[in-house]
Amino acid sequence: MHRLYSFRRCPYAMRARLGILFAQMKVELREIVLKYKPAQMLAISPKGTVPVLELAAGDSSTRPVIEESREILEWALQQNDPQGLLSTDLVSANALIDRNDNEFKHWLDRYKYADRHPELSQLEYRQQGEVFLQALENLLAKNTYLLGDSISIADIGIMPFVRQFAHVDRDVFYSLPYPNLQQWLRSWLEHPLFQQAMVKFQPWQEGDELVIFPSDTPKGG
Repeated sequence: MHRLYSFRRCPYAMRARLGILFAQMKVELREIVLKYKPAQMLAISPKGTVPVLELAAGDSSTRPVIEESREILEWALQQNDPQGLLSTDLVSANALIDRNDNEFKHWLDRYKYADRHPELSQLEYRQQGEVFLQALENLLAKNTYLLGDSISIADIGIMPFVRQFAHVDRDVFYSLPYPNLQQWLRSWLEHPLFQQAMVKFQPWQEGDELVIFPSDTPKGG
């Protein structure tokens, strides 16, 4: 079975888990604590960030590893894509995800941790991030989802980061002039697969019983 190292609240890990869910796959899940990264994960991915997907191929010493959330998402949907998330304008989808990862995430981190970045105020960081939010709002003014009337890889590639931005200050986010984006996010937060992606698991320790994701018996959360 493929093995996923994950951290529930990390938006990159959410992206990977959503890819696995939309691909209707099952993996062994190892939930980690970022302060105490397991040696088994660091041995296969020294960069020490989640998600990390260890593929069930070859013997235990040569299992291929996918270390980037976007690559995990794409790989999962290439294996199985029953809802057609890849049946979209992939040039536009990739451009949006590039902008999310390379531009929006920069401002999101500074908005969330403004006290660590005193060069600008939290308000100024938020306003920088809103440039991308306005672009998403413009897209959602035309369609239910970012690239059309059905979910695409762009939606699940970007949504966890918009969620994190919104949750810095929910009252502020929902007071901003982005009604279509707000509705899109609300719909995602209620989506059964997103709720499944956010089920809580105990941090993995060596010797624990195998944990399967998605779980057949959700534990809540």
